[in-house]
Amino acid sequence: MLRNLPFLLALAFWVWAFIDCLTTPEDEVRYLPKVVWVIIVLLFPLVGSIAWLVVGKDRRSARSRAVPWPSGPTAGYPEYERPAGRQLAPDDDPEFLASLKKDNQRHEDMLKQWEADLRRREEDLRGKDEPDQGPKA
Repeated sequence: MLRNLPFLLALAFWVWAFIDCLTTPEDEVRYLPKVVWVIIVLLFPLVGSIAWLVVGKDRRSARSRAVPWPSGPTAGYPEYERPAGRQLAPDDDPEFLASLKKDNQRHEDMLKQWEADLRRREEDLRGKDEPDQGPKA
């Protein structure tokens, strides 16, 4: 196992350099086009990987930029980067309160309808259970 370690380390380094080469943005690649660097890393695994890391990738731009997304002077303070519109709490929003009132009314109407239907069915069942009262003699 120990004699395979150098090979495994070189393979892991090559895979890491290849993935790094593929995922690096085009503006951070130096001296050659990105496609040429990918071909060099593929054809010459160890030498190409070292060349990519030493010469091909611009490490300065990665250090100078703090975050991988475009950012303004308020970076790190998301409360200042949010839209300026004031958000209302649900209990202060008139549209939300109106929708709640409408839903409650709809539910109450449905409950009244079910209760009326239940009363009607119970009366129907009571009427069927009572024996016919014939004329009394």
